[in-house]
Amino acid sequence: MKILVTGAAGFIGFHLTKRLLAQDINVIGVDNMNGYYDVLLKNDRLKILEKNPNFEFYKMDISNKEKLNQIFKDRTIQIVINLAAQAGVRYSIDNPDSYVNSNLVGFVNILEACRQYNVEHLIYASSSSVYGANTNIPFSTKNSVDHPVSLYAATKKSNELMAHTYSHLFNIPTTGLRFFTVYGPWGRPDMAYYSFTRNIIEENTIRVFNNGDMRRDFTYIDDIVEGIIRLLDNPPIYNETWDRANPDPSSSYAPYKIYNIGNNNPIKLMDFINTLENLIGKKARIEFLPMQPGDVKETYADISDLHADVGFYPATTVEEGLTQFVNWYNKYYMK
Repeated sequence: MKILVTGAAGFIGFHLTKRLLAQDINVIGVDNMNGYYDVLLKNDRLKILEKNPNFEFYKMDISNKEKLNQIFKDRTIQIVINLAAQAGVRYSIDNPDSYVNSNLVGFVNILEACRQYNVEHLIYASSSSVYGANTNIPFSTKNSVDHPVSLYAATKKSNELMAHTYSHLFNIPTTGLRFFTVYGPWGRPDMAYYSFTRNIIEENTIRVFNNGDMRRDFTYIDDIVEGIIRLLDNPPIYNETWDRANPDPSSSYAPYKIYNIGNNNPIKLMDFINTLENLIGKKARIEFLPMQPGDVKETYADISDLHADVGFYPATTVEEGLTQFVNWYNKYYMK
């Protein structure tokens, strides 16, 4: 089996690719290695992956249709896992073009390649941010997500719509995964938990928005990877009971499915920070600030569909996950 993983040098892509390689699966990795955050970190992830002979890597952007198609033309790819995207809610406010190129143009190129080269299953990253102004807690894939509050969220919602169109027109099985605040070793430095750790260690002030009154469904990276692995051989099929008069947004008459993948247990942000303080052995210096544009007060994943379909349930507590992260952080940066 050959699996194409886009964003292979990214946080989730790295951990997923490492797991696939450990299972003797051939992985073709694609990443543009952009400078949104520390490229050295991406290079260090990549060095680990390149030690495995079953891994091939191409430095390229999925918005480059010609180069992307050449990979599909030269190899028989059964499954595509699209994790390449311009990430970041706040960054999208000032840099919209990068989101259009990667998250929209790039995703259409992926869909077209899946169509032209008969890919058996496309799994792609969506985001919990699509819930936007929705205040129904926990967030359910059966809820409407028509009111995004950031351009990043809008591009992820667009991905889901485009995927459904290709599932409908060309019978391509597509699975969208709405990730909920993924954290862990080798993570993204722009994420709050990462910058909190760095600044607490260095005794710098951390910025906490909405005056700390926030809850997040923090999900450990190993749990995310486990969920994806379980879905590889479970492509969506036609839902014969799908009701056009009362449509379920998470499913379809076409081979299309949307899942939440989260911890199903939101944590108060201040409790999260307190856990970090205890693990680091220092108190945080905190500057409390109002809510930022594009942010939301709470995330909470209803994962009942994912549990029912593939038996997924998260296995890592926040205390366990943060312990792994802090240990990795100290080893990586204190070497």
